[in-house]
Amino acid sequence: MNLLPRVWLSLLLAATVLAGLWAANMRLRLDSANATLQHSQAQLEQAQATTERYQLSLAQLNKLLERERAEQASLRLMQQQLRQGLAQRQRQIENLRHENTALRTWAAQPLPDLARRLRERPTLSSAAAYHQWLSSSGAVPATSDPADAQR
Repeated sequence: MNLLPRVWLSLLLAATVLAGLWAANMRLRLDSANATLQHSQAQLEQAQATTERYQLSLAQLNKLLERERAEQASLRLMQQQLRQGLAQRQRQIENLRHENTALRTWAAQPLPDLARRLRERPTLSSAAAYHQWLSSSGAVPATSDPADAQR
């Protein structure tokens, strides 16, 4: 009978050890879960900050887009007005040309040789070729200044 209390005591001691091991295991699991939770919360805060930055950037881009669209509409309107003005001037020139015989005969004459030569240019393929063409063409004579002759 002496054995029975020892068995009970051993079982009680084993149960206590097992309960302690189970509690330690649960504590480790709880610490791990808390660390995971803190890491997840930090990632969530970082993601929210990134989302806020993206939302601010998106709002700025939307404002810029709206401003550019308004400017494009303004430019299209201005372009339309310029085209209308140009068409009106061309019609006015044609009307004047048909009304005024002196203007009509002047416009029908060919350009003078000097003016035609100013408009003639060879086909150039590079800056060096343009420089060579400029250097080889006849120089424009300098006009004499009467003030220089008096000195």
